[in-house]
Amino acid sequence: MIELQNITKRYQTTLAVDDLNLTVRDGEIMGLIGHNGAGKSTTLKMILGLLTPTSGQVQVMGRDMAKESTALKRFIGYLPEETPLYETMTVTEYLMFFADLYRLPSQEAAARIDTLLDSLQLAERDRRTGELSKGMKRKVAIARTLLHDPTLLVLDEPNSGLDPLTSFFVINYLKRLRAEGKTILLSAHNLFHVEYICDRVTILKDGRLVVCDSMDAIRQSLGRREYEVYFRSYEKLEYVQEEGNYVFRSPQISEMARMLETISRHNWALVNLAVRESALEDIYVKLMTGKKT
Repeated sequence: MIELQNITKRYQTTLAVDDLNLTVRDGEIMGLIGHNGAGKSTTLKMILGLLTPTSGQVQVMGRDMAKESTALKRFIGYLPEETPLYETMTVTEYLMFFADLYRLPSQEAAARIDTLLDSLQLAERDRRTGELSKGMKRKVAIARTLLHDPTLLVLDEPNSGLDPLTSFFVINYLKRLRAEGKTILLSAHNLFHVEYICDRVTILKDGRLVVCDSMDAIRQSLGRREYEVYFRSYEKLEYVQEEGNYVFRSPQISEMARMLETISRHNWALVNLAVRESALEDIYVKLMTGKKT
């Protein structure tokens, strides 16, 4: 779906993106994360054809964006981080305006708008957009992004400024879109959402690719896995206690097996056995700072 081949972007003396190679596969959700100035927005804008790379090639659906941007853009839906609406228009008027720009027949546009607003649970169709809450405005912007039924969605901070409930609704809505066959590339600062929704995650640092892989693979190579067992005993034991239980932790499964044998041999009461793995946020901090998490 998207192929970045040795992409570099310079702004005079600033190197924003440095020899980036990246593939976004059909039907996946790819998360793009990194510190401010890492090159995320520049990368998205080059994929969209809004910026021209200093060197390298951007291919979308097997076609060169630099040469065929006009034809390719009709297959792309773009949601920028900040999306001002025409506040004197009602929701329906606003979406019909953009449907006309997309040259959708009026009956088809009206049906499409109804379907999108139903799916986004936005009933305030006759209210002016300027009267809507931030969460409702974001839903309207998402509906506008989907009006022309794009194959590829490029979303810059789709949950920016939203309350937790609306934010979680949007994230689950993106999962529905993936199930419908959409390919989604999103940039986000909320790493919990990225970890929850994305099939693969790309981390940029100073314009360069640090890692691109599934969360399972990233955890295996960069994260930490720790086993823990909670148990009880009427005896006084030299183990750490938490909330009335003894707890034993180890990154080694062999040590955990020996501990379970000990618990069984002494007839201690097993309360819980769990595996704790590094969250994306832990791994990200480790990569950006070099500190252990």
